[in-house]
Amino acid sequence: MGRRQNSSRHEIVEELPERGPVEALIYWRDPKKSGIVFGATLTVLLSLAYFSLISVVAYISLLTLTFTVAFRIYKTVLQAIQKTSDGHPFKDILDVDLTLPSEKVHEVADIAVANANAAVSELRRLFLVDDFVDSLKFGILLWSLTYLGSWFNGMTLIILGVIALFTLPKVYETNKTQIDQNLALVQAKINELTAKVKAAMPIGKKAEPAKEE
Repeated sequence: MGRRQNSSRHEIVEELPERGPVEALIYWRDPKKSGIVFGATLTVLLSLAYFSLISVVAYISLLTLTFTVAFRIYKTVLQAIQKTSDGHPFKDILDVDLTLPSEKVHEVADIAVANANAAVSELRRLFLVDDFVDSLKFGILLWSLTYLGSWFNGMTLIILGVIALFTLPKVYETNKTQIDQNLALVQAKINELTAKVKAAMPIGKKAEPAKEE
């Protein structure tokens, strides 16, 4: 009986692996933290849509400084009245080490360089028509982006992206089975259509190397 309980607990741990802090935010593991981050990010982006970056940074910094100064004065007066020696109210934050480890910086830089090289190679392949069908799909995507750009500006797209980031992953997690089934059907249709297009266009076929006799 004990072994069965341990095995079932082990299965639950495997089904729900630990997520990173970013994943925990966008999957709303802690609704309070996710709500604060989502609300703050959306507020900053909406402010940037109507005011300049310098103004937004200046106002946010001024509000933060006003709050910290007022809170410091309040705690100092309270300590004087109660005759306590609690010390600086932000001591815990001041003691936090904010230095970036060089190993982590190098790791992030290596990942960024690898992704940049892969993106450059893929763009070269698409623009120089290494595969006709892939380049055709890329052209359709660019054509769609021209309409998207005429409907929304860059900041609006960023705001919509943040909203999607905090909603779509949770919706997918809640309705994973139904969404996967529909996506599989769509992917099968796309693969079928792509195969037909490639078969109908000899230009999309790569020449096979001549066999030695």
